[in-house]
Amino acid sequence: MDNDQDKNAAMSDKKDGGDGRPKKHFGRRKVCPFVADKTLIIDYKSFRVMRRFISETGKIVPRHVSGVGARSQRALTKHIKRARNIGFLAPASE
Repeated sequence: MDNDQDKNAAMSDKKDGGDGRPKKHFGRRKVCPFVADKTLIIDYKSFRVMRRFISETGKIVPRHVSGVGARSQRALTKHIKRARNIGFLAPASE
């Protein structure tokens, strides 16, 4: 009997508030830096701007991490790949 109660107690503590409903996450919404700051321009020649959106291993940082909007993320990806092709940026390494 005690074993069943322990299992139920452990399962209820995982992701819900204990009453079966999932926990709500409250946080600040990320704002696209290219929309907020009009002086930032997405261009393959501006490697200082591109460096903010590339990880240490050289991979492109995803939208949910960087807070970039969908349209800006597509343009950013295109320009990062263009800069890699030309040789302005190092290629991604595993």
